[in-house]
Amino acid sequence: MSEAVTQLTDSLLQQFKDETFVLLNTVDVESGGPTSTAISWIYAENASTFRLAIDHRSRLVNNMIHNPLITITVFGEEMVYAVNGRASVRQDPLQDVPFNMCCFDIRIEAVRNALFYGAQLSSVPQFVKIYDQRAAEKLDEQVFAAMKKA
Repeated sequence: MSEAVTQLTDSLLQQFKDETFVLLNTVDVESGGPTSTAISWIYAENASTFRLAIDHRSRLVNNMIHNPLITITVFGEEMVYAVNGRASVRQDPLQDVPFNMCCFDIRIEAVRNALFYGAQLSSVPQFVKIYDQRAAEKLDEQVFAAMKKA
């Protein structure tokens, strides 16, 4: 994928059927500089829209409200993708979750290969949650269910 396209590929759509993590890149409200944060409460609503939830304690909420232009870095099969988009508040606060969150839709404007020439990923990065597994699963279920209802 050398040229930008405006929708997720079938393989990327498939990847977002399971929990995955991405880097969410925003413009910091205070410094005006770039910031990048790993998030996992994200899924593909369709090939042209991501939906994600952010805890209101995070600076990301204000960053995206003040400057909706974002980039999501996705580690896919053999590739790293930069997905440029525009964030808009879907629901604030997100209903039926145990703390104050904001739900955003990201309208995808471009999907590009962000890996340097001549390279490919040998594996997709994985993560483990290091706190109470049962509590993590319960919270994840609540957040994803609330995002899908938003």
